[in-house]
Amino acid sequence: MARKGARPARPAAGQDVERLLDELYATPPSDFVARREQLAAEARRDGRGDEARRIHAARRPTLAAWAANLLLRSQPRESERFLELGRALREAYRSLDADGIRELSEQRRSIVSALSRQAAELAQQAGHGLSGAARQDVESTLRAVLTDEEAAERWAAGRLESALTPPVGFPSQDAPAAGLARKPAAGAAPAAPDTRSRAEDELAERRRLRQGQLGRARRSAEAAERRLREMSAGRADADASLRQARERHDRARAHESAAEERLRRARQELRRAEQERQEAEERLRTAARAVDRAERAARDAAQEVARLAEPIT
Repeated sequence: MARKGARPARPAAGQDVERLLDELYATPPSDFVARREQLAAEARRDGRGDEARRIHAARRPTLAAWAANLLLRSQPRESERFLELGRALREAYRSLDADGIRELSEQRRSIVSALSRQAAELAQQAGHGLSGAARQDVESTLRAVLTDEEAAERWAAGRLESALTPPVGFPSQDAPAAGLARKPAAGAAPAAPDTRSRAEDELAERRRLRQGQLGRARRSAEAAERRLREMSAGRADADASLRQARERHDRARAHESAAEERLRRARQELRRAEQERQEAEERLRTAARAVDRAERAARDAAQEVARLAEPIT
């Protein structure tokens, strides 16, 4: 039974540092080091030395690796489908016929190309356009994710530091699949009937299983392509909405600027009118004082005339 007032268990802190690392690897490379040092300093200040060391040990990703991480985090559903497609492809490629390999390779190239374009668009929207070399590195990373299980696991973690490279031995479009049945060499002795029959049965069974895997891989690829088309259409709509919003914003700014100019002129007119009013009031006060003095002088003069007009006794 836990003691009253006991501190929370440390796993929460571990989860916290994982969250911070995820945030760090979503930070653009240009801001990575500054953000890393800030997070590490905060961890040290809070007495979390182990977490501070983990954060400080994080390496800044290349621009291509950051774009691949950004793609994973920005499109989680599509990324999971891509990982599922990779698992199906790696399983199916082991003993597929050459025609099946060609078809899947075409689908693979199409999906990799579409996702790499999307990664480049996401990076551009984040203010960091990708060069041609960086886009090639993103494509290389995505091909590696499809063809290599370890590469897929590294990308799925969302903390790539550099681009990934596909394995050299993975079948390409024109290469025969590993384990594909080959014709016997010329002059080779025919296999015994029982051995040949068992081998043919085993080969037929493997092909039947692989055909099922091929069907699943094709369906995954088609679903991914449909989803990419939907995403592209949605992005086009979003771009159009953004352009319209920017145009409305620019018009509003222009109206605001015109209104500000009218307000500035009105304020100038108001200041001039206020100054003229003050000057007129001052002239009125001056005139009023002059009238007061004239009235007093007139009264004094009238009194003097009256006094002088009195008879002398």
